[in-house]
Order: sequence, then structure tokens, then C-alpha cells
Amino acid sequence: MLKDIFIQLRTALLAVALLAVLLCGAYPLAVWTMAQGLFPWQANGSLLIRERGVVVGSALLGQRFDGTAYFHPRPSAAGGGYDAARSGGSNLGPTAKKLVDTVKKRVADYRLENGLGPESPIPADAVTASGSGLDPHISVRNALLQARRVAKARGLNEAVVRKKIADLTTGRDLGILGEARVNVLMLNLDLDGKR
Repeated sequence: MLKDIFIQLRTALLAVALLAVLLCGAYPLAVWTMAQGLFPWQANGSLLIRERGVVVGSALLGQRFDGTAYFHPRPSAAGGGYDAARSGGSNLGPTAKKLVDTVKKRVADYRLENGLGPESPIPADAVTASGSGLDPHISVRNALLQARRVAKARGLNEAVVRKKIADLTTGRDLGILGEARVNVLMLNLDLDGKR
């Protein structure tokens, strides 16, 4: 009887040790090696690097841009805004007074900032936060509505800014999933001549 317990204990300990080596060592190492070999840019965070190796952000994470010369991303509910450590949405329902009031204020601010009339339709992504609060993209419509403000602030022809939007527009995934979108960081870096 005692011998059977020791056999079962030895078997269990060997199984745990084998699974620990396999699942905590060999498998992660194999996935990391394949990712580095096949998709090194994506596996390392899709970092956008300026001259002298300065990292300016990730193509996968939104960040705040202030000022009229920059395209503005979606609002963020992550911490104080675009805080990756506090990623997440507000979890407010569509009838929550706080959400309704916040969106109304954002709509008014967006119209004022971009010189739009009171009847101009505003894209939802311009006034609502994404589920993660870190969405790096905006809709093409949102970018086009900001184009006049950005062009004026930079002293550029609006057609030049619209061309940059078109050049940096990413289509639907697999041609059918999602909507066309523009990466705000890449667009702003391109306008700054740093992409």
C-alpha cells in the first residue's frame, strides 16, 4: 500500500516536472523563436523608431496628440488617457447619463475644434472611446473631418493632407472585416516628416 503511494507520487512529480519543462520552457521558446524569425517587427511591439534609435511609439497603441497641427485619436478611457497599464473601457451602458453627457460634450468640442456646423454628422469614433482605450486608428471619415484644421495649422494645402490620409489608409482586414482606418501616430509622423 505504501509502495503504491510512492509510485503514484513519483509519477505525479515526474508529470509535473515534464509539463513544467514543456509548457514553461520549450513551448514558449519555440513560439518566441518562430515569431522572431517570421514576424520580428510585430513580435517586438511594432515600434516606430526615429533617427538615433529613439522610439516614438507603437503602431499598435494609441497615444495623445494635442494641438491643432496634429490629428487627434479616439478618446481614451484608459486611466488618465492612453495609459497601457490601465487599459480598458468605461463600461458605461448606452443609457448611462454620464456617457450621454460625455459624448454630447465631445461632439460640441469636436465641431468647434474642426470648424463644423451644428448639423454636421460626427463619426462615432471621434467621440467614443474604444474597448481598450488604446485604439491607434481612426476612421477615414474622422481623419477627413480633421484635415482642414491640420492643413491650416501647418500651412499646407488641404489636398496634400488628404493625399497623406489616402496613402496611409488601411483597408478592411481580409477585404471584409472591419472598416477602412488610418493609424494616427503614423499619419502625424508622416506630416512631421519623421516616418
